Amino acid sequence: MEWYFKNNRQLWDERVALHWNSSFYDMEGFKSGATTLQKPELEIISDLVADKKLLHLQCHFGLDTLSLARMGAKVTGLDFSGEAIKAAKQLSDSISMPARFVESNVYDLEKSIPKEQFDFIFTSYGAIPWLPDLKLWAAQIGKALKSGGHFFIAEFHPTFYLFDFDTLKISYPYFNPGKPFTEEATGSYAVPDAEGPAYTEYFWCHSLEDIISPLLNENMELTVFREYPYSPFNVFPNMEKQEEGKYRLKVGVEIPHIFALLFKKK
Repeated sequence: MEWYFKNNRQLWDERVALHWNSSFYDMEGFKSGATTLQKPELEIISDLVADKKLLHLQCHFGLDTLSLARMGAKVTGLDFSGEAIKAAKQLSDSISMPARFVESNVYDLEKSIPKEQFDFIFTSYGAIPWLPDLKLWAAQIGKALKSGGHFFIAEFHPTFYLFDFDTLKISYPYFNPGKPFTEEATGSYAVPDAEGPAYTEYFWCHSLEDIISPLLNENMELTVFREYPYSPFNVFPNMEKQEEGKYRLKVGVEIPHIFALLFKKK
């Protein structure tokens, strides 16, 4: 698996500068006080993070991490991209917002932040398709979460991920076949028309059972489960705007686009 991670890490290292200057990430708006958290997560966790020791997994360059810090959380962001972590530290310093950022694969959490536990663990949107094994992911979360603490995930729905967004045909399995899928990518979701070398992305499919069951097995209780018929982001081909912050895939029927889960550790 390390070979896949090495390849994907190079891809994300290259994307940092591209994303930093993109309108999608709106760095100036963020520096002026805008949050990058979306309505689903704000509705569920707004009352839970103030004064909490919080870990954000797969944080990229930390906009959501620092948005959570602005809500009063004492934050640590973790990402396997060294370039992303450098940028996150620079951003934290530039807005004078205390935060810790750690370069690490999520599977190495126990080694990277040894014997440390958190009140709240957070991850969101486009994170888990880069992970082949969600049992190992859940085990790392379970060890890092305090008793009585919360784990939250907002993510694109496995049903949504069935589609090839260019053709609108169902092209990917719902269940994880145990091997990665590959795509050749130039640019990114934030800057789809960017020029540059093509990179091979390696990603994995995960069913809702793949996501939920390993977390339940880590002595967690599922307290909130919601599904939404829209994406907060217009980052895929063939999307149509319903209203600001709500975009739907043009497939002719209503399908779940994202889901949100909140767990509490017993």
